[in-house]
Amino acid sequence: IDLGVTPMKEDVRVDTLLPALSNLHSHSFQRAMAGMTEYRAKDRESFWTWRELMYRFLEQLSPEDVSAIAALTFMEMQKAGYASVGEFHYLHHGPGGEPYKNPAELSLNIMEATKLTGIGLTHLPVLYTYSNAEKKPLSNGQLRFGNSLEAFADIVSTVKNALHTLPHDTCLGVAAHSLRAVSPKCLEDLVSAYPDVPVHMHISEQTKEIEEIKSAYGARPVEWLLEKYEVNSKWCLIHATHMTKMETQALAKTGAIAGLCPITEANLGDGIFNGPTFIEAGGIFGIGSDSNINISLTEELRTLEYSQRLFFKERNLMLKAEGSTGEALFLGAAKGGAKALGRHSGSIEIGKLADLLALDSTAPSLCALSNEQLFDGLVFASKDAVVTDLWSAGRHQVRNHYHVAEDEIIKKYQKTVKDLRDRLG
Repeated sequence: IDLGVTPMKEDVRVDTLLPALSNLHSHSFQRAMAGMTEYRAKDRESFWTWRELMYRFLEQLSPEDVSAIAALTFMEMQKAGYASVGEFHYLHHGPGGEPYKNPAELSLNIMEATKLTGIGLTHLPVLYTYSNAEKKPLSNGQLRFGNSLEAFADIVSTVKNALHTLPHDTCLGVAAHSLRAVSPKCLEDLVSAYPDVPVHMHISEQTKEIEEIKSAYGARPVEWLLEKYEVNSKWCLIHATHMTKMETQALAKTGAIAGLCPITEANLGDGIFNGPTFIEAGGIFGIGSDSNINISLTEELRTLEYSQRLFFKERNLMLKAEGSTGEALFLGAAKGGAKALGRHSGSIEIGKLADLLALDSTAPSLCALSNEQLFDGLVFASKDAVVTDLWSAGRHQVRNHYHVAEDEIIKKYQKTVKDLRDRLG
């Protein structure tokens, strides 16, 4: 690195440069559902009624739809300051569960969206085998998710062979949907078959889920998992919302990443993660946009902190010692997210991927602050519009607020959702 040199005409000059974040948990197809499930029905609304609406929606999705929606989703992530995404991909088959000729068809469509947007991808094909912990067969909307371990292995193999068509920083991991959807035997086989890649899983998101797992396995989800498996830094446990103090401390000590999705968790009424206990025990976290109802890096981080403040009736809770809460949130999520995706980034260092975002510190929400206060201004006082530029592994995809493929992506998305509305009636 050369300092104090005269800039060349072709050099890119920005105001403030920060490490860009990794969005560690996304179901990109759900972006097109945003706003469709905010109507209160006669019976009590919950995650479970939302899920039924989601099943009906996805029955209409074609491979082309999946690609167009993913491209819009990934572009919005980059404009918000995310350089990479962990696509937790459980939509594998056609309507009614009919397999495509290529079993990895929809994964390949996600990869096409990656090429168009230039985002860094960690693709996470998801094993989804049963309807619940009692091994009830899949039905209705779940049929598009289901695979045996053998069929799942074919999908992973096809995706692995296709990685050479994507940028060099593309990664492959695997995921088990949840302890509800994958039996202990299937989970054991999955972890054994893929020992060297990131392993992601939803866990302990809903109180009903905890009751179901306790009834089937005799222990709470996190408690059971930590007892049965050598959970370590290759694991990312999504949500982990409802944990006892003992579970929270034990999970923190494993080095596994807690994948937190505060906007979606609030939207679905999941509950509030026990942040202070986790942080005090040395826990590592990252953030994801999950259902993608509102893709906003700044709002994700502040919702995480504000949920803690509302629950504990205190302030500045998501850090272990004295210092800037915004800095702790931002840099903690940058490092944890990169680790969860098996991505060599999360900080600005020689030898690491150039996952970078540029801020406009002259924006009204930031211009009154010192350099030391910029993280706090970004997290608590700004919207994502202060992000001017974004690089994914050195690919300059957002330039002066504008994505290099923005017009094409939006045009395809608008046509897709119009066609979807017509099909949905």
